[in-house]
Amino acid sequence: MKIYFLIFIFIFLQNCSFDDKSGIWNNSDNIAKNKSVFKEFKKLTSTQQPFNKTIIFDEKISLNLSNPIKNFEWKDIYYSESNNLVNLNYKDLNEVIFRSKKITKFEINAPILFENNNLIMADIKGNITVFSINQNKIIMKFNFYKNKFKKIKKFLNLIVEDSIVYVSDNMGFLYAYDLKKGNIIWAKNYKIPFSSNLKIFEKKLIAANQNNDLYYFNKSNGEMLNLIPTEETIFKNEFTNNLSLNGQIVIYLNTYGTLYALNNRTMNILWFLNLNQSVDLNPSNLFNGSKVINDKKVVVVSSNQFTYIIDIISGSILYRYNFVSSIKPIIYNDYLFLVTKNNLLICIDLKKGSLVYSYNINEQISDYFNIKERSAKFKNMMFVNNKIFIFLENSYLLKYNAKGNLESIEKINPKILSNILIIDDSLLYVDNKNKLLILN
Repeated sequence: MKIYFLIFIFIFLQNCSFDDKSGIWNNSDNIAKNKSVFKEFKKLTSTQQPFNKTIIFDEKISLNLSNPIKNFEWKDIYYSESNNLVNLNYKDLNEVIFRSKKITKFEINAPILFENNNLIMADIKGNITVFSINQNKIIMKFNFYKNKFKKIKKFLNLIVEDSIVYVSDNMGFLYAYDLKKGNIIWAKNYKIPFSSNLKIFEKKLIAANQNNDLYYFNKSNGEMLNLIPTEETIFKNEFTNNLSLNGQIVIYLNTYGTLYALNNRTMNILWFLNLNQSVDLNPSNLFNGSKVINDKKVVVVSSNQFTYIIDIISGSILYRYNFVSSIKPIIYNDYLFLVTKNNLLICIDLKKGSLVYSYNINEQISDYFNIKERSAKFKNMMFVNNKIFIFLENSYLLKYNAKGNLESIEKINPKILSNILIIDDSLLYVDNKNKLLILN
């Protein structure tokens, strides 16, 4: 009996093997191994099953594509004040036209910025480095921290405006540095670690800390203008507070799962909405959401289980879908494009609330290479030349047309480490050796 059993196991394992030659599946999540971890959570979650259907694009639908925009700056880590991306222009030759020397020997903070033909980046030692593309060299390096903080890993949140970089960190420091003059304009210590991206509205700097307190600061001197406390969570997870601007309104999603809208002029709350669908709504409950984006009159955000389309003025939920975005989605010409946690590429008509199409990305990759299916791991998504670019963690690039058809898969070398910028029709990133690469 043992021999028959061993033969059966051997045959079973052989049939379950996956293709490794293409390299497309490297660094992908092994979902099967983790099923038992979440087994006990079934009683606490909704009985509604996550959406997992294929919907074929109807050729009668017109997506109203417009001309791509030539971009020259990337001053916010999410590109724009709304966190939404536009349709960017790229030569798409996939040729390396520039490679710098190693910019830093330390691990970098993934977000990089670009202003006045200069790359701005930070590392875990707290160094802020400015690299000039024109001069092909580092033109400025600055470290705010004293020796007593030497052993602490620094995670810096950056935003730049008019050659002034504003910085918040995981130790509670907030400061502004003049990149042209090379000096600190002001510096404050607010004691509690900051844990959000930064936004600028006129003369105000907006940030949130790990206790889910939302701050308004005077950007000229760092003085606190207002503090809005919100629900605090006892246990911290990987999700961090997220801010998105829409004119006079800031949208704030905290780690408790509550979405707030505030008037930036009066600094008062307009509305709030809790998106945490757990039965157990207590301060220890862990919320896992997505980056908030907005466009025109709608806000898009995912919670643990659902994706919401919300009216930005009233806070009313216009549509709710039983799938979750795994990376920051994109709103383009009244259509929402997103990649779900169960690996679907979905397009939604925001005016009608209907799904335009839904395709399984893993199946498309498998068919493209004629290999057995596994689960890809996604890094980010961009709209480029009226096409959808989906970057994988292992530096593969999936290129789709706007109708959801996979047109090509390319390997980007060297491996992408930072976030990805498109500047002057070229693609910029910092690789795994901390070198700046420019592709056109």
